[in-house]
Amino acid sequence: MLENKEVTWFPSYGAEVRGGTANCTVIISDELIGSPVVTNPDILIIMNDESLKKFQPRLKQNGLLIMDSSLIKGSTLRSDIEIVEVPATEMSRIIGNTKSANMVLLGAVIALTGLLSEKSVFEALESSMPQRRKKGIGVNKKAIIEGVRFIEDKKG
Repeated sequence: MLENKEVTWFPSYGAEVRGGTANCTVIISDELIGSPVVTNPDILIIMNDESLKKFQPRLKQNGLLIMDSSLIKGSTLRSDIEIVEVPATEMSRIIGNTKSANMVLLGAVIALTGLLSEKSVFEALESSMPQRRKKGIGVNKKAIIEGVRFIEDKKG
């Protein structure tokens, strides 16, 4: 929204959040969004094997799969998509908080797609984070920067 885009999200965090395949659909568009439901996404960010098995078949042909290669090993991957492996959990462990692996992957999305700017993402973190969690903003920003840097280094 900070970049004048239409945005919606549709989380699925029921009982599955305790070890299953929780997921969240996020839509960012230059046009009005008719529905928050996405059957075949353009981009898929995957953080574990079970989610890969469940959601990879839904990714559009020629879509972008960004996955946490720290946790996903030896899985069967499609040949008709772009696959980017990011050791997000390992990178976040080095930063000091494995809970920031999702932020490392967000940094990878920023670097790979240009869909959002780091500046806007940082501003959104600052404005949306509840006061009790503000102390984690620094780690989250560092994780995003590391994700961007990882992709930039891969590009050469």
